[in-house]
Amino acid sequence: MKKNRLIVGTATALLVLGGSTGIAFAGGGGDDGDQTVTGANADKATAAALDVTGGGRANSVERDSENGATWEVEVTKADGATVDVRLDENYKVVVIESDSESGDHGDGVAG
Repeated sequence: MKKNRLIVGTATALLVLGGSTGIAFAGGGGDDGDQTVTGANADKATAAALDVTGGGRANSVERDSENGATWEVEVTKADGATVDVRLDENYKVVVIESDSESGDHGDGVAG
């Protein structure tokens, strides 16, 4: 009986902790659930994305797994176009996609 209580208690604690973590990330995620990040690694991803787009303004940095990427940086370029720059774990370009609501996924430029 003690073993069952221990298992139930542990499972309950994990659910509570897991639920808290999910809530913490839910507020910072993008529209597809990716996790928005800040800090030194996000700064490296931003610098790499702005370098490849020739400047502009970084709107957000997220952890990503689409197209084999590790990072996604949304950039508004100088001409006003918004693109998603997907980078690998070494901050090298995987793909650049248009960030339009029309479903157009841009030029698909791979690095």
